[in-house]
Amino acid sequence: MLDQFGHDAWWVVLLKVILIFAVCVVLTLFNIWWERRVVARMQHRIGPNVHGPFGLLQSLADGVKLALKEDLTPAKADTIVFITAPVLAVIPAFVTFSVIPFGPVVDFFGQRTPLQLTDLPVATLFVMAIASIGIYGIVLGGWASGSTYSLLGGLRSSAQMISYEVAMGLALVAVFVYAGSLSTSQIVAAQGNLWFGLVLMPSFLIYAISMVGETNRAPFDLPEAEGELVGGFHTEYSSLKFALFFLAEYVNMATVSALATTLFLGGWHVPLWIDHLWAGANRGYWPLLWFFGKLFGFIWVFIWLRGSLPRLRYDQFMKLGWKRLIPLALTWIVIVGVVRVVCVANDIDPRWIAVPAVVFTAVMVVALLRGAPAPQLPVAQPQGAFPTPAMPAGGAVRGAAAPLTFAPSTAPRSIEEAS
Repeated sequence: MLDQFGHDAWWVVLLKVILIFAVCVVLTLFNIWWERRVVARMQHRIGPNVHGPFGLLQSLADGVKLALKEDLTPAKADTIVFITAPVLAVIPAFVTFSVIPFGPVVDFFGQRTPLQLTDLPVATLFVMAIASIGIYGIVLGGWASGSTYSLLGGLRSSAQMISYEVAMGLALVAVFVYAGSLSTSQIVAAQGNLWFGLVLMPSFLIYAISMVGETNRAPFDLPEAEGELVGGFHTEYSSLKFALFFLAEYVNMATVSALATTLFLGGWHVPLWIDHLWAGANRGYWPLLWFFGKLFGFIWVFIWLRGSLPRLRYDQFMKLGWKRLIPLALTWIVIVGVVRVVCVANDIDPRWIAVPAVVFTAVMVVALLRGAPAPQLPVAQPQGAFPTPAMPAGGAVRGAAAPLTFAPSTAPRSIEEAS
């Protein structure tokens, strides 16, 4: 599969880069509109419906308005870092799409080329490495703003992304073991008969939870908690710099969804084994339809979670990442390794791993949904101890309060009396 890359003409590579950039921007505009429409329907509202057909141009109008707003830089901000941070956040979101396979080899303006910009023997590690650079943009943006709210939001984002990137990376190890490769195109090819989301269900579930935490989306949007941090790390940003942070968030949603589609849902392969009935389902440009259909399914889940679930407390959120997801991911990796060795040594169909996958998924769901122990209520303090005041004599006063009475004043009432 890797020998198909590196032979394209320069104009083919340039055209692929332009198309990927355009797809990411259009996806962002569409996802914003779609989120507003879906959440409005869930809340019995209408949503955007004025600008363009069905309100489709509302996102574009908002983007133009945001870019034309006054650009402010706080007096105490580190100007260079303050300007660089949004760029560091948005560029990795676009770069990760360079190794995502959108389809098979096609006829592209007379050239035979795969619907993928490039591929690497360690393409998945490349995605994880580039995605981790986006954390610097968020942390530096919060620190360089010179604001307490922004700093706290940046620290929360860094802790959140690091913890959930560990769980996300561990979830992908089982995919590497089962596919025998880290190349995205080879992982898609290995799912020609059975998707890894079925045989590696625990990894899929862990990745799905981790990608929501990785993108700072509800119910894991602690860095942008309005009631606590105003807007989080981008509180002091405005105009085009704020738009870049906004763009990075929505492109990251598409990136993690595209990666989940590639690693767990067969990539551009047609679902439900339709290719057994229609031989051309996985040829030509048809796979683009299957790929984006799966991607939009993940985007819909993002929107559904935002419109349905309340925000977690920060301690609950970090415990979920460090004390539940990471231990479960490590345990599942051991199970996958043992089953894989047994299957190879005894010439057993490796798809039998689906049996322990279902059992472990049930155990994992119980572990994740198990409620925390009830907090201990404070012990009642003796009467009169601080800060509880002593009860009045005869017990609590019932009915109307007694009228106020004042002692007669001895002060003079007029100037004449004073003289």
